[in-house]
Amino acid sequence: MKSIKNLLRNRDFILLLALALGLTLGQGARWTERAVVPALAVVMVLSTMGVSGSIFLSPRQLWMPALAGLAMSYGVLGSLLLGLNFLFIHDAALRHGFIIMAAVPPAIAVIPFTFLLNGNSAFTLIAAIGCYLGALLLTPLIILWFIGPGFIDSGKILTIMVELILIPVILSRILLWSRISERIEPAKGAITNWSFFLVVYTIVGLNRDILFAQPLAFLPAAFIALASTFVLGFVIEWTCRFFRLDAKKVISLILLGTHKNTGLAAGLALALFSEKTAVPATISTIFMLVYIIWLSVKQRWDR
Repeated sequence: MKSIKNLLRNRDFILLLALALGLTLGQGARWTERAVVPALAVVMVLSTMGVSGSIFLSPRQLWMPALAGLAMSYGVLGSLLLGLNFLFIHDAALRHGFIIMAAVPPAIAVIPFTFLLNGNSAFTLIAAIGCYLGALLLTPLIILWFIGPGFIDSGKILTIMVELILIPVILSRILLWSRISERIEPAKGAITNWSFFLVVYTIVGLNRDILFAQPLAFLPAAFIALASTFVLGFVIEWTCRFFRLDAKKVISLILLGTHKNTGLAAGLALALFSEKTAVPATISTIFMLVYIIWLSVKQRWDR
């Protein structure tokens, strides 16, 4: 009984279970789809409770993480996606999909993932905020430059910022000031892990059919997704270790440099083009989730 209880608390097992169930029994994802944003918001509240409010009082502490976030998400990851896209993708719909992927900011989940992997949560939070502010200008510019004129919903980016960054940060401050956070602390790990279970299961479940329908047709897209997660993550880690950067900051930089907001990318792809244009975001989502599981397992091996 004790071993089962320990297994149900193990984050690696929980993430692998979510991935397996999403691929085999993904029909239930239609029912859990609406719970994804609230689940991510809960994790955001919990993960930002450990971030000191003093970081927002010093402008000097804000500029460097914000610029680092923009450099990793757009300079490194965005450039790689665009370069590999024009080299290996010849289908116009898929090519447009990867351009949109390069144009969107990092995944909101990089903040709770940083907390999950014991990274520098404050650094990632500020970097993500900087990226989303920058995305209001960069996202439409990149899409217009590489695809042409079209409708870009900047309001959607603002909504995501409010729902998944601003409100959770405010709630985390309220929990800290009221000392309710002390009561939540013992259950924080379990709540975080099972919230991620819901998110991973839903994303994989919603996209399983498109993966099983024509798997060979999407091999070039899968190659780019692999290169922009596992391969790029290794390069970023090696570079950071070479320059002897702080281990917690290394985790933040890896996540910022390998995770794009695929949900936003898929939404823009569907709004501007077609379901096929959303395929790169779908495939990248799967690879990013597997990569997170790998980082979690690797971290345990390295201890």
